[in-house]
Amino acid sequence: SLLQTPQPCNLPLQCPVESMERVNRIAGHVRAGVANQPGLSAQATAGASSPIIESLKGKIAAMAKTQSAKKAELLKTYGDKKIQDVTVEMAINGARSMKTMVTETSDLDANTGIAYRGKSLYECNKELPKAPGGASGLPEAAFWLLLTGEVPSDAECKAFTEELHKRSSIPANVMATIDSLPIDTHPMTQLSISMLALQKDSKFAKQYDSGMKKNEYWEFALEDALDLVAKIPVVAAKIYRRTFKDGKMPEYNSKLDWAANYAQMLGVNQDEAFNEVTRLYLMLHADHEGGNVSAHTTHLVGSALSDPYYAWAAGLCGLAGPLHGLANQECLSWLLDVQKQLGGQTPTKELLTDFANKTLKEGKVIPGFGHAVLRNTDPRYMLEREFALKHCAKDPLFQLVDACYQAIPPVLEKGGKVKNPFPNVDAHSGQLMYFYNLKEQNYYTVVFAVSRAIGCMAQYVWARAIGLPIERPKSVPLDVLEKLAKK
Repeated sequence: SLLQTPQPCNLPLQCPVESMERVNRIAGHVRAGVANQPGLSAQATAGASSPIIESLKGKIAAMAKTQSAKKAELLKTYGDKKIQDVTVEMAINGARSMKTMVTETSDLDANTGIAYRGKSLYECNKELPKAPGGASGLPEAAFWLLLTGEVPSDAECKAFTEELHKRSSIPANVMATIDSLPIDTHPMTQLSISMLALQKDSKFAKQYDSGMKKNEYWEFALEDALDLVAKIPVVAAKIYRRTFKDGKMPEYNSKLDWAANYAQMLGVNQDEAFNEVTRLYLMLHADHEGGNVSAHTTHLVGSALSDPYYAWAAGLCGLAGPLHGLANQECLSWLLDVQKQLGGQTPTKELLTDFANKTLKEGKVIPGFGHAVLRNTDPRYMLEREFALKHCAKDPLFQLVDACYQAIPPVLEKGGKVKNPFPNVDAHSGQLMYFYNLKEQNYYTVVFAVSRAIGCMAQYVWARAIGLPIERPKSVPLDVLEKLAKK
C-alpha cells in the first residue's frame, strides 16, 4: 500500500528522515535572516581562540554592518541605474574593464596601480609594521589591512603573526598525499592538490552541513581563511624541498614572522636580505582586485558557497596558466636567454635598444612590459627596483633588468602598438629570486600563490560578510551577439 508506515532506514544517504533534516538545514540557510546584519554569533564568539581573533572579528563585524547597509541602500535606490555600456568587444575579449563585480579589499587604478583599502603600495610599504630592523611591510600586516581596513599596530601585528603560527600545523594525511605524488608533478599541481587535501578539515563546510545562519557565513569563512594562510607556506616549502632538493624540511621557526619563516623553510639562503625580499614580494603580490583570473575564479567558486579550500584550489589552477601566474618565470627565462645572447657584453641602454628593435622586427614579443589594466610603470616593479638598487645593484642580471627598464619603453612607445610600454612586476621578480639562489623557475608561481592567498582569502571573507550572491553572468553565441549589435 502507498499509505504504509515508513520503516526505519539503515542507509544514511537515502533515509527519508535524514534527507528531510538535510533539506531543513539547507532551508535554514535561506531563511536565516536576510534582514539580519552581520554580527558575532554566540557560537563563533564562544569558539574564538584568542584575544587577537576576537578583536579581528569585532572589527570585521562592525565594518560589515556598515557595508551591508550601503549595499542594501545601493540596491534600493540605484538598483536599475546604468553605470556602463557593454560593447561587443567587451563581450568577446574577456570582459575587459567591465564593471560587473564587487571587491571590497583592493582597487586597481590604471595610472596609480593597486591600492589596498585605499592605500597605495608605496603607502603600505611605508606604514605597515616591519620586522625588527627591516624596511619591507609585513605581508601578514597587509592581510590584517585587507580584512579590517586598518593598518595594524605593532602589537596587533605581533599577536596576529603568533596566531598564524598556532594554526600552521599540517595534518599527517596531507603530507602523505603530497608525498604520494610523482616528484615530477608540477609544483602548482601539488599545491592545488594540497589545498583539496586540507579541505577535509574545513570549518566552514562542517558548520554549513550542521546548519548556520547566513549572517554567520563570514565568521567560519574567516576561520578557514586564517587556517589556509597559516598553512600554505608550510605545504609550499614541503613541495619545494621534495621536488627540487633532498626532501628534508628545515625546522619551522615560530620566532620569525610569517614571510621570513617561509623563506627559511625553503632552505636556499639564510641571509636576512632574502627574508626581506620575501616579505616585500609577498606583500606586493597579496591582492590585485577581483577581476584577475585567480581572484575571479576563487570568487566564482566561493559564490556557490564552496568553502575557502575548494575556492582557492580552483583559483590556483587559474594562477598556473601561462597568461597569469607563469608570466614571472617566462620573463626570467627571456632575461637569461638575452644574457646568453649578449655573450658577456655589459648591458647598456644602447645595446638593449638595438636588441629590442631586432626582437620586434622578428615578430617576437618582449615579456614583462605592458599590463592589461595599468597604463604606467607598475608600482610593484618600482618597489622591487628600489630594493635591488640597495641590495644587488652589481648583480649582472639586475644590470640587464636595469638596461631593459631604460631601453625598452621608448622602443615600444615608438612602435605605437601598445597602450602601456612600461614594465610590470613580472619583469623584475624573477631576477630577485634568482639572485638569492631560488633558481627553480617552475616553482616561482608557487611563491606567487603563497602571497595571493592573502588577498583571495580576504576577498572570500568579505563576499560572505556582505552577502554577495552566486555569480551567474549571461552568455550568448556569436550569432546572437551579432543580432544584438545590429539592432
